[in-house]
Amino acid sequence: MLLAGAVAWIATHRAALGPTALAARLDGLGAWGPAGFLVVYAVGSVLMFPAGLLSVAGGAAYGPVWGAVLDLIGATLGAGGAFLVARYLAADWVAGRLQQGRLARLVAGVEAEGWRFVAMVRLVPIIPFALLNYALGLTRIGFWPYLAASAVCMVPGSIAYTWLGYAGRTTAAGESGGLRYGLLGLGLLALAAFVPRIVKRMRAPAGGT
Repeated sequence: MLLAGAVAWIATHRAALGPTALAARLDGLGAWGPAGFLVVYAVGSVLMFPAGLLSVAGGAAYGPVWGAVLDLIGATLGAGGAFLVARYLAADWVAGRLQQGRLARLVAGVEAEGWRFVAMVRLVPIIPFALLNYALGLTRIGFWPYLAASAVCMVPGSIAYTWLGYAGRTTAAGESGGLRYGLLGLGLLALAAFVPRIVKRMRAPAGGT
């Protein structure tokens, strides 16, 4: 009930937590800004706030390098937190209702792939970040393999959204140079769309199509 209430509050206050507003608040924290940002990112992820907006805010507030570092750390903390919440609050309840059927087979397939499945869905973020964190927490994938695969494979996405945030802020301020980062960020996101096809070819048997 507490989690549902917090998610509802986030949903009705998204304007106040947008990238521009959040970057301005972080600037006001001075030296405590990075630590505050990590807390906001981790808690926001658990409360299902869109991670992309948080990463854009990190780029706008801290630039293309430190913003990417902070975004990746915050995303990793948030992914781990949501995973643990799901595992210790609902995993047993869900497991008792997945004795058979299509969903049970799907979960079994995910668990068989383990960290490889985590790596794939992190590289190609077709499932919303917060929802994926909770869903994986309901499986029997180990926490540390999950966290390690998430941290490594979220690097391209973290960089892409950070650079988009930095490009947006510099362009709005009339500064030059930000457009290049924006184009690079879009390029990284576009490249991620080809990852499944590349992996499929790598895993295909020799001589297959």
